[in-house]
Amino acid sequence: MKIIILGAGRIGESVAGTLVSERNEITVIDTDPQRLRELEERFELRGVRGSGIEPDVLAEAGARDADMLIACAALDETNLVCCKLAHQLFNVPTRIARVRSPSYRADDALLGKEGFAVDRVICPEESLTRYIGKLVEYPEALQVREFAGGLACLVSVRAVAGAPLVRHSIAELRDRVPDADMRIVAIYRRLLDQPDRFIVCEGSTRIEPGDEVFVLAAREHLKSVLSALHRHQDDTRREVTRIMIAGGGRVGMRLARQLVESGRDIQLKVLERDAQRCVTLASELPSSVLVLHADGTDEDLLDDEGIEQIDLFLALTNDDENNIMASLLAKRLGASRVLALINRRSYADLMHGTQIDIALSPAQTMLGELLTYVRRGDVQAVHSLRRGLAEALEIVARGDRKTSRVVGRSIDEIDLPKGAQFGLIMRGLPDADALADAEPVGEQAAPQVIIPRGNTVIESNDHVVIFIPRKRQVREVEKLFRVSATFF
Repeated sequence: MKIIILGAGRIGESVAGTLVSERNEITVIDTDPQRLRELEERFELRGVRGSGIEPDVLAEAGARDADMLIACAALDETNLVCCKLAHQLFNVPTRIARVRSPSYRADDALLGKEGFAVDRVICPEESLTRYIGKLVEYPEALQVREFAGGLACLVSVRAVAGAPLVRHSIAELRDRVPDADMRIVAIYRRLLDQPDRFIVCEGSTRIEPGDEVFVLAAREHLKSVLSALHRHQDDTRREVTRIMIAGGGRVGMRLARQLVESGRDIQLKVLERDAQRCVTLASELPSSVLVLHADGTDEDLLDDEGIEQIDLFLALTNDDENNIMASLLAKRLGASRVLALINRRSYADLMHGTQIDIALSPAQTMLGELLTYVRRGDVQAVHSLRRGLAEALEIVARGDRKTSRVVGRSIDEIDLPKGAQFGLIMRGLPDADALADAEPVGEQAAPQVIIPRGNTVIESNDHVVIFIPRKRQVREVEKLFRVSATFF
């Protein structure tokens, strides 16, 4: 695909790097020539200096034959105007805009074809807070990714010695945890002084303490799945009730508000270094939230505020180094679990396997939303995993046995790339296109979440979730699901 990216900041850089690696033709527009040169040296792409709201600049970037525009400049208004120009002057088929302001929603008429002509609005802060909310709900998880609007989830969890499934083989799953239907799709094993090793999941594969285990299950089974891998058999599940947020910026404030509105019984403290920002936070957040004029790296302050009783410490400032240091300090002082927001991908990679439980990259969190539009075929959801090395794909099976390589065939008959796994099948989901034209016909049957076995047959309109350990295998999976009249 020919894709134009407006903005060479951290989000633009991360998106460009991912899309270039997938053999797309990328052009980046930015007003900073030095930044463009750096990107051109690192990636195989073209840089165009200028403003994305100037028609001549868009034309020079190749807007006349571009397939997609991703506008992720610093200012909302720049991104919105750029999308309008791309549609009205160059008829770019797909236009995505990063918009921070909560005033613009996906169904807002202003964003339609007669307005700014934005096909999809992406807000990094909203993606982050929604994602962190899932980690609060499932505190044992390292990652929680949703499919089919939350009907099913992919979670990764660190295996703990003494948990029911640990030191047992995958073939024993149903005997060890009979009340939770699940599919383990990948295991990454820690090795001393070496990168984590990907372990192919077979019946004889044993789960060892310290393994990062990726599991797919229906949403209602998630707590049982996490307990089976992360808690000793006699332990009771501990809810997250005490949370401390270091950093009261856009993300910190939005998250604090979201946690309060969730209705959970949470004691929440927000630390902010800027005195004026503290006043804003205190005036806009409910009185139940304690706002402190303080630095998250102040050891005495953390000790005074009872850091050893905190269930989850979140370092969410705009400074990667501060977030790392605050998280390490909080962990050393006794916080049960710590999360650091880290923009630089190299820093996030370095933090993997340290005392920081979760190193969260804003770009990686929202990347899946963008990849959904880049993928070929009827892709419904994409989640980038393992810092972009692996991927989980929700794709709809279309056609019939004559026109499809998967429909009407059992799992055993379908050849996936090496290491890739069928995770879940969601059957009975409404077809969005058919639903728009159909007349209402009483109550619809509830969708099913199916753990596929070797003899499970894929039907047309099934939503299939596939775990892909290597990104270069994505195209093979997309080709497998492509509908064609020439197979026979």
